[in-house]
Amino acid sequence: MKARVAASIALALAVAFGTAGCGFIAPQATTKHYDASDGVSGNVGQIDVRNAIIITDAKDGTVGNLVVTLVNNDSKSIDLSIQGGDQSAATAQVTVKPGQVKQLGSHPQSSSSSNVFFANFDGKPGSLYNVFFQYGDETGVNLKVPVLDGALPEYRDLVPPTILPATK
Repeated sequence: MKARVAASIALALAVAFGTAGCGFIAPQATTKHYDASDGVSGNVGQIDVRNAIIITDAKDGTVGNLVVTLVNNDSKSIDLSIQGGDQSAATAQVTVKPGQVKQLGSHPQSSSSSNVFFANFDGKPGSLYNVFFQYGDETGVNLKVPVLDGALPEYRDLVPPTILPATK
């Protein structure tokens, strides 16, 4: 009788481990960070850079519109520097208020401060373009940002003007 109970317990344990064995050794996909969209992400100190992409016109392609979401996790405003291309490229300054989620590039036809355009843009759709984000004494992050065009309907309204609007 004891042998039968021991065999039943051993069989139950074998079935339990056999059916759950994958869960013990396989990595859990939900614990891995990934970018769920076309853009790339990174962090600079208390600023989260999320889903960065550059939209350009496939024909002319001389202006790039940086489309990105910036999240300030700090209790003070942060002046973020954004530099596209090589070290000689112009730098844009964007202020992100405490706790703010700021979206850039969603209205490329306006001259508002919620746009960062790269003039003399040489990135082609399908390529990656270096964009450097940094503020204060924090170590900056260089992201290889995908360049897209307005071929897809969701990006059509994000194509920048071929002639940049005058800044204030």
